[in-house]
Order: sequence, then structure tokens, then C-alpha cells
Amino acid sequence: MRIAVTGSIATDHLMAFPGKFADQFVADQLANVSLSFLVDELEIRKGGVAANIAFGLGALGMSPVLVGAVGADFEEYRAWLERHGVDTKSVYVSPNKHTARFLCTTDETQNQIASFYAGAMGEASNIELAPIVERSGGLDLVIIAPNDPGAMVKHTEECRANGYAFAADPSQQLARMDGDAVRKLVDGASYLFTNEYETALLKQSTGWSHDEVLDRVGSWVMTHGADGIVIESRQHDPVKVAAVPDVNEVEPTGVGDAFRSGFLWGLSVKLPMERAAQAGSTLASFVLETVGTQEYTLERSTFSDRVARAYGGDAAAEIESKLRV
Repeated sequence: MRIAVTGSIATDHLMAFPGKFADQFVADQLANVSLSFLVDELEIRKGGVAANIAFGLGALGMSPVLVGAVGADFEEYRAWLERHGVDTKSVYVSPNKHTARFLCTTDETQNQIASFYAGAMGEASNIELAPIVERSGGLDLVIIAPNDPGAMVKHTEECRANGYAFAADPSQQLARMDGDAVRKLVDGASYLFTNEYETALLKQSTGWSHDEVLDRVGSWVMTHGADGIVIESRQHDPVKVAAVPDVNEVEPTGVGDAFRSGFLWGLSVKLPMERAAQAGSTLASFVLETVGTQEYTLERSTFSDRVARAYGGDAAAEIESKLRV
């Protein structure tokens, strides 16, 4: 299965605040917030949703095609991704803007406050998918991950016009896109990914009911954090998968991206959807235990042992038989 991952490519600046954000807010002053958090830690890591998903696919033995816009400062990051199996030949380099930056502070209860500087990502709409499909010898799936909103709509429309199967992963961009744009992103997707909050926001933005969303997509993959995953479709029975238990939670950034990597890897190697979701949840648990979105390493035995503890021996045997790590 040949997958192209479109979306953001960024550097993550991750900070830790040794307290609770909620304790700093004054109820009757929320219209006049002016806060500064003195943080104890700063980690600068490679990130961006598309790059994170592509890295995870590469870690599992695939060769995903990364599609996004970066600055001239990308070369070190490019080398890192290529060493981990990612095809970066279709990354567009802006002549005058920096690669995007994600700045995120996490408190002791894993709540987050974040900002995102788009930089070169604003030029992602210059990218056309058809030449990438031709260079790759065809694509089985195009992932439309968070990106410049105009680029997301353009990529989706190009997929529909040319018959490319696509997965819609609007994520945080739901908050800044109007209902018409969100409807364009979702309609006709083979897979739709949302978390619990995004599910509600998507229905509010589009004006569609839950059933109306299901009428427009192949499978709707809804993640619920510690409560696991629910996958619904008109083509198959609902699939429910629990989250991996007893994880040493360190930093949640990139957990959803890793789930998508593991889930799509599972589908690519012809695992049943339940097993694919279990693989995704397992990969996500490794990211949750690390600071940074691409700092984990995978070993076949460790991955399989975790699957076995979470989902049983049959699941571990079936998933391990497909692993090439």
C-alpha cells in the first residue's frame, strides 16, 4: 500500500509547567486574560502532523511519501526522515520562509496551551498531487492532515477529481475553517479521523448529524483518549478498541498522529480493522511515554509484548506476523 501524507512539517518547542493552568484563571476575569507561565523544561523536537504520521509509517517498515511545504532550514530534518524510511522528494521548499513552528506548554495534569506559526506551510497550496502520484507510480491513499486550510481543500478536491482515495484528518484546523470548507474536506473520504472534541466541532461546523457524516465517509475513526477508539461505518459493524492500559504518561503531543500511523499500517498489511486499531493504539502508547513526537524506537519483541498485554495473545500473534521492524 503506497501512502502519501500531506500536511504540516514543523519544529516543536515543548515546555513543561509545574502546576495547573486552571489554578491561574480568575473566573470573573476571563475576558482580560494576561498570563505568563514560568516553565521548568524546554525540549526542541522535530514535529508537524504529516511528518509525525510519515515517521510512524516509516518506523513500521513502510515508505510513505511526505507532502508539505518547508523552509531552507529543513535539510537536517529531511536527512532524519529519510534515515527513517520517509520519501521526502515531494516536499516543497519555500525560497523565503522558515519551516513552521509549534510551541506548546503542558501542565502537570497534561492540559496544554499551544500556538502554531505557519511559516512556509502557507505556501503548501502551491503543491499539486498529480505529479506526485505519477512519480510514485500510483498512490493507494492520500492523507489530508492539518495544513494550510487552502491547501487542505485543494488537495481534497484534487483527490475527488482524479479518483484518489483519501483520508480526512482536519484535527485542529476545524477551529479556523468555515462549515463549507469542512464539508469539502470530509465528503467522500475513505477514512475520517476525529477525537471526541473534534467530533462535536465537526458536526457543529458542517450542520450534519452523526448519521449524515456517516453517509459521506467510508469509515469514521473516533479516538477517545483513555476510553479507546470507536470506528463506525455504513459498510461494517462498529469496532471498539480499548486504549493500552498502564502507560507511563510523559507527554501527549503526537499521540494521535502515532495512532494514525499504526492504524494505517495495519490496514496496509491487510489486518482486520480491529487489529489495525490495536496496532495504532499500541504505537500511540510509545509516543505517550516519550517527550517529542518522533523520539521513540520500535523493537519487534517489545511492540508484540505490549500488544499481548493489552489485547491478548491472539492479537499479538496476528500483528507480529506482519511486523518488519
